[in-house]
Amino acid sequence: MEELRKTILKNTKRVLVKVGSGVLTGKEGLDLEIIEGFVNDIAEISRSGHQFVLVSSGAIASGKHRMGFTGKLYSLPQKQALAAIGQGRLMRVYSNAFGKHGMIVAQMLLTMSDLIDRQRFLNTRNTLSTLLEWHVLPIINENDTVSVDEIKFGDNDNLAAMMANIMEANIVINLTNTEGLFDKNPSSDADATLIPLVREITESIESMASSEADPLGMGGMKSKVMAAKKVTAFGIPYIIAPGKRHGILREIFDGGEVGTLFLPMEQHLRSKKYWIAYTLRSRGKLHLDDGARDAIVYQGKSLLPSGIVKVEGVFTIGDPVTCIDGQGNAIAKGLVNYSSGDISKIKGLKTSHIEQVLGEKLYDEVIHRDNLAVSGDDGKKQP
Repeated sequence: MEELRKTILKNTKRVLVKVGSGVLTGKEGLDLEIIEGFVNDIAEISRSGHQFVLVSSGAIASGKHRMGFTGKLYSLPQKQALAAIGQGRLMRVYSNAFGKHGMIVAQMLLTMSDLIDRQRFLNTRNTLSTLLEWHVLPIINENDTVSVDEIKFGDNDNLAAMMANIMEANIVINLTNTEGLFDKNPSSDADATLIPLVREITESIESMASSEADPLGMGGMKSKVMAAKKVTAFGIPYIIAPGKRHGILREIFDGGEVGTLFLPMEQHLRSKKYWIAYTLRSRGKLHLDDGARDAIVYQGKSLLPSGIVKVEGVFTIGDPVTCIDGQGNAIAKGLVNYSSGDISKIKGLKTSHIEQVLGEKLYDEVIHRDNLAVSGDDGKKQP
């Protein structure tokens, strides 16, 4: 497996590293020694031509230490206030650490709404590309100070998975406070065995991951495996590795068999369809007959009104909607050309009748194939 890792890493240029709060923080707040260690690794590897983007947690944990809070936080305003306090210190620590190597860093704070809107998504990608062209290292975090449930990523594992698509990463490395993915929960089972290689993320693999989160973080191993599922669907390898291990990034880039490597899917989604499938949140459902299902899944066709039997939810033109087959399975997600009200009027009809019913016909298709991410496109994905 060492040769496999070396082959994968040999072809990498753009690297996304996600660092969790459990790695960054200790009893005295931010663990400066740990941070300096992986910063040194990034600086050394960068000299060989690699470009890095860092998704970093730690703002709330840093703010808690700064304010002397030791108990659990319950209210959203408390968490947002502490994020505001801790984010500045976190960036100062990074700026000082990378500055020792002559590297400039840039802060990017995002909410889900920055990626749901296609124009803002592209603006984010353009900003990232410009920073990388300037040899500036972007450090990304969720904008916890203003985020609410409706615009939250959930955790930085999910944020990192989305950023991998935006920056067109060649590999994602998730530095966490465990050795990798185990077949059982190592904190409660002494017989747990590390899984060094995952070729395909099956239901069995997902069931091995605990949803128990680190006290200082948001996501558990379950969150990391689901992020790996999204990243590998875009054709990017993903590694979960122990972030507190000295020289961990250099060990990974030397081909060391450390942590868990998730191999990318051979057939994977293009950027726009990945954005539709994994970034956008569905606003409704379209229930399809068997003919429409077969046309979409097996023949690569668009969705026409004739194949729709039921409309669920309220949505407008351009919204993401999930397509459901007769057995209740989600088979695709796409951007609709008509509102839920109009689709309800034309469902089951031939395209030649659209103008007669609605007074105009903007499109033949309810969802065009170019705006449709289908489960069969990557073999296993559910939208």
